[in-house]
Amino acid sequence: MRIMACIAWMICLVATAHAIDRPCGADAPCKTASGTYHLAFPDEWDGRSPLPAVVFFHGHNSSGRNAVRNKGLLRKITGRGYVMIAPNGTAGSGRTALGWPANRMAKGRRDDVAFTSEVMNAVRQRVALNEKKILVTGFSSGGSMAWHLACYTFDTFTAYAPVAGGLRRPVPEGRCPAGPFRLLHIHGFADAQVPLEGRGIRDWHQGDVFEALSTLRKTNGCRSNPTGYTTKGRYQCRQWTTCKSGKDIEFCLHPRGHEMPRGWDNRVFEWFEVE
Repeated sequence: MRIMACIAWMICLVATAHAIDRPCGADAPCKTASGTYHLAFPDEWDGRSPLPAVVFFHGHNSSGRNAVRNKGLLRKITGRGYVMIAPNGTAGSGRTALGWPANRMAKGRRDDVAFTSEVMNAVRQRVALNEKKILVTGFSSGGSMAWHLACYTFDTFTAYAPVAGGLRRPVPEGRCPAGPFRLLHIHGFADAQVPLEGRGIRDWHQGDVFEALSTLRKTNGCRSNPTGYTTKGRYQCRQWTTCKSGKDIEFCLHPRGHEMPRGWDNRVFEWFEVE
């Protein structure tokens, strides 16, 4: 009996050690067939319970590694009990800066929608996820990637919250191919790097946020005029909450420029976690 008890204890110990294994941190990216990504876990996670998740797309000339090493950003996500999934973008031909083309017309670049599916499939093999609470967000180029993923992917993400990055041109004719989705877009009124109207850069265009919102209203079956307006702190927001699809839209402006403004996380999670 003692031998059996000892064996059972050792099996339990090994299983526990495996359960709390936390791969793919800041310095050790996980790999898929098309690229790499990083993970960061809540400190209090027991290694077994299903976790809500935030997929964060970094901005131009940054990386997933930088994202998970950013203590402030990490605290805003993992401090709320979410696992942070931070994919790495790619560099264009002859360039070193990582980013997200987020454009169906981009040539010679990785299919980032397919890559994101690879990442999520790999994460699901490592970590139990709460599939009803997966938020996709990103900043600047990463915000455009969040929009792009929302419009063109059929994966099971719960909602999208891009910051300072819009759906790049050409936008789809009529509606987004992937169908309706929940979205909160945050943007700076004085953003000159990615202005609300977008700007042309070489042979591509950042996209017009108002044009993207119009496409999403058609996709979600919303009327053109908002159903609500709120002002809270630095944020002035417009809501569309009676859309035929049941998927709401929110658009929030702050007075500053190209940045992730103070309190963006509170605004996003208050919206995302509403029942």
